[in-house]
Amino acid sequence: MSSPKDTLEYNKKLEKLGAELSKIQYDFKIKNNTSEKYWLKRIEEFENYHKKVTEYFTLVYSLMHSINKEESSVFLLKISKLKQLGSKLLEDLKEIKENPSSMNLKDMQQSKWTIDLREQLTKSNEDCLKHEKHMNVFFRDFYEKYLDKD
Repeated sequence: MSSPKDTLEYNKKLEKLGAELSKIQYDFKIKNNTSEKYWLKRIEEFENYHKKVTEYFTLVYSLMHSINKEESSVFLLKISKLKQLGSKLLEDLKEIKENPSSMNLKDMQQSKWTIDLREQLTKSNEDCLKHEKHMNVFFRDFYEKYLDKD
C-alpha cells in the first residue's frame, strides 16, 4: 500500500492532467463533413486528446499499482486495449481524410466500400468512447473502494 504522501502526489498529478483533458474537450460526435481540412483537424485533435488520455490513465495505473497490484494489472490491460482502439480510430480518421466525399450522405450513388468506411469510423469511434467511459468507471470504483475516506 502506498503512503498517504504518495497518494496525495498522485492525486495532484491526476488533477492537473484532468484539467488539461477538460480543456481539450475532444468531441466524439461524427459530423458529415466532406472537407479534407476538417478531417485533418479532427486527426490532430484526436491525436492530442488520445495522447493526454493515455498519459492520464497510465498515471491512474501507477496509483492503482501502488495500492493493489492485482487490480492494477487488469487496468493495465484496459490501457492496452484503449491504445489499440485509439490506433484503429486514428486509422479510420485518416482513411476518411483521404476520401472525405465518403461522408456525403446526400450522395445516393455511394459504393459499398464508402458505406462500409463510414460505418467502420462510427464503430471505432463508439468503441473508443465506450471503453474510455468503462475505464473511468473502473477507476472510480477502485478509488471509492481504496482511497475515498469519506
